[in-house]
This record gives sequence, structure tokens and C-alpha cells, in this order.
Amino acid sequence: MRHYLTFNGRSTHEFGIFISGESTYSAPERNVLSQEVAGRNGSLLIDMGNFKNISVKYPSYIVEDLPSRIRDFLNYAGSLIGYQRLEDTYHPYEFRMARFKTNPSIDTAGYMNRSGKFTLDFDCKPQRFLKSGEEAVELSAAGIILNRTNFPSKPFIKVYGTGTGSVGVGSETISITNLNGYMDIDCEIMDAYKGAVNCNSYVSFTDDIVLHPGDNNISFNGGITSIEITPRWYII
Repeated sequence: MRHYLTFNGRSTHEFGIFISGESTYSAPERNVLSQEVAGRNGSLLIDMGNFKNISVKYPSYIVEDLPSRIRDFLNYAGSLIGYQRLEDTYHPYEFRMARFKTNPSIDTAGYMNRSGKFTLDFDCKPQRFLKSGEEAVELSAAGIILNRTNFPSKPFIKVYGTGTGSVGVGSETISITNLNGYMDIDCEIMDAYKGAVNCNSYVSFTDDIVLHPGDNNISFNGGITSIEITPRWYII
């Protein structure tokens, strides 16, 4: 099997580019500050509570028509702004959020340089998001969501109902007013909206809304009739 990656919905297979996954199994570095303290042996470690971005490199090759195919891919990848979804066939149940990092140095071969080897380099967020975490959990009554990973995730919550109510996630609460049909709440960026309408003035949070490893009690009350929680599970 020839392996390939998919970047923002387009496969390198379309460009005649195939990859090796030998450099895709490393983990990101935890963001820890080291501080020296006079009179104290060793360093004081200050954990910032997050992981740093990681460089993910794919040794790649094209077996024919290299000049046109690599040009087409570089024009495509270079036109994209910010983080994009990155998948590969070595990790079929995961995806990353990544930025195409550099133009590759190409080692050409064959008649008229028609084939070649190079490395595709991506600057990635530290999470390996699980595709299973994209599946919404529907609740019409209080329940439990089990986080089987070792890491807390910040879910996306769709709330249905009318009027005023609250959603409990573990020990934290989301209070909602002026609910009219539904409202979307992105707990990663603490943003609430309905379509293109900003609803932040109708929502308040006791603290960060997180699905911790293990069981998470979920409840709701008032005019809320049901909720959908997309958990966004990840590993590193």
C-alpha cells in the first residue's frame, strides 16, 4: 500500500505524492518553565498546563511528472492560511490541526528530473484529535459521559429549548438566558452563538467547561429540553 496524507480535505494522492510515516510517532513537549532559585538545589519547575506545538515531518516522494506535481501541491498548500485539518493513512482514527511549514528541498532523479524525494514539514498543534470525539452524544435527560483518554477535553455543546436554564458539566455550570430554539456553545473559546448571531451576552460560565478523564456527570434544567455534546477527545 502506498501511504498518503490529506491536508484540508485534499489528498497528496491527487498530486502523485506518497509518504512515509516514520517521523509521525513522536509526542509534543510539555510547556514547563525552569527557574533557578538562590540557595535551592535543582530547578523550580512551573507547569504552564499545556503542550507546545510539534513539527511533524513526512518523508515523501513522486515517481513521475515531479516538476508539475510538486508545483501544484506547493501552490495549494501555500495558499492556505492558519491551521488546517491534517490526516494520514498511518493514523486512520486521528487527525491533527496543522500549518504547512516550509518549501521542501527536493532530491531529483531520473530522466528530466521526473522523480524525486523530499520532506513535507507541518507545524502542528500538540493534540492528536480522535475522530470518535467528533461524534455528538445526545442527552434528553441527565447522564454520564466517559472520557477514556488521559487528557481533559473542551467540548462543543448544542443546547435545545426555550427561555432560561442551565447545563451542568461536572462541577461547573453554564447559565443560559433567552434561549430560542437552540444555541451553540464552543467551550474551547468560551463562545456562544446561533448561526451568525452572537449569544455571549446570554451565557455565563462558572469556570472552564471541561470533560475530565473518567466519568463526567451531565445535567440540565429549566427550559432546556435536550443537549448534544461533541467531546473532542484527544491524545498526544
